[in-house]
Amino acid sequence: MGFTDSARGSSTAGQTVAEVTEGAVLSRIFPRLPASDAALVGPGDDSAVMAAPDARFVVTTDMMVHGPDFRRAWSTPWHLGWKAAATNLSDVAAMGARPTGLVVALAVPDSTPVDELEEFADGLKAACEALAPGCGVVGGDLSVSGTFTIAVTAFGDLEGRAPVLRTGARTGDVVAVSGQLGRASHGLALLFSEGVDEAGVPDASRANSVREQHPDLVSAQLTPTPPIADGPRGARAGATAMMDISDGLALDASRMARASGVTLALESLLLGDDVDAALHGGEDHGLLACFPPGAELPGGFTRIGMVSEAGGADVTCDGAPVAARGWDPYTAWDGAAG
Repeated sequence: MGFTDSARGSSTAGQTVAEVTEGAVLSRIFPRLPASDAALVGPGDDSAVMAAPDARFVVTTDMMVHGPDFRRAWSTPWHLGWKAAATNLSDVAAMGARPTGLVVALAVPDSTPVDELEEFADGLKAACEALAPGCGVVGGDLSVSGTFTIAVTAFGDLEGRAPVLRTGARTGDVVAVSGQLGRASHGLALLFSEGVDEAGVPDASRANSVREQHPDLVSAQLTPTPPIADGPRGARAGATAMMDISDGLALDASRMARASGVTLALESLLLGDDVDAALHGGEDHGLLACFPPGAELPGGFTRIGMVSEAGGADVTCDGAPVAARGWDPYTAWDGAAG
C-alpha cells in the first residue's frame, strides 16, 4: 500500500491513531518525509517507481520490534526514525552502493499519539539528510498492533560498479574498518545499569539522565551514524570484500572469513582501548572491508589486520582464536522487562 495524502488538512492534533483515520494520519506524516532524488513516481500510488540507471539495484530489509530491538522508555520516536533509516542505509552502503530510497511500514498500538508518528517521520528525514543526501522515503504502510514494529526496505544504486560481496577476501589483503567500535555496546550497558528503576524496568527519566551524562555513548546506541559514504568510496578504491558491522566485529568478521574461505587476523593494538567491546559489542553499524595489499585506504577506513590462509579459526586476534560472539536480538535484552 502506498502512502497517500488524501486526508490532508484534517485536524488530528493531540489524537491517537485509534481516534483518526489512516488517511488523516498519513496527511500529517507525508509532508515530513524526505523525498528521493531517484523516485520517478513517489508516494501516492500503489507502488513507487524508481530510476535504475545502472539496470540493477541493491535491496535490503530490516525490522525493529519493541522488546528485542529497542525500548520505548529509552528511545523517543525521533530516535527510532533515525535508527530505522541508519541501519538500513548501512546495509546498502556495505554493498558499495549509494542509498536511493526507503519503504517504511509501521504497526503501532492504537493508543499511540499521532504526534509521535510525526516525530518518527522527522527522525527518518534527519537521518537521510545527514547520512545519505538524496535518499528519501518512497512509500510504505501503516497498521495497528499491540507491539510497536518498524519494517524498512532500502534500495541503492551501484552506479556501474560490481557489488562488493563478503566472498572476495584474499590472502594478503588488508583488513580495515570505518566507524567507531564498541561505543554502542557501552551505551547499551549504561542504559541497562542506570536507565532502569529499582525493579530493573527501563525508565524514561533515568534514561534521559544517562543520556545527559554520557551523550556520545548513548547516542552511539540510539542514533548511530554509520559511515554511509565510505561504502561507495571503498568500492571505488578496490575493496575485495565488505559488510556492515551490525552484530559485532568478531561475529561479522567470522561470517566474512567463512564466506571467503580465509582467516581474518586482527591486531589488538589497532582495535582501541577496549578490545573486548570492539570485538564483541555489536550495534556499531560501521563497515568492515578488505583491500588489496598496498591499496590506499579511502575515507575513514583504518587498518586493523590482514587476511591469512584459512587455519583453525575464522578470526584471530594477536594469533589467538576469537569466539564468533556478538549482538543477538534473542538474548541481548534478557533480564530487562517493560
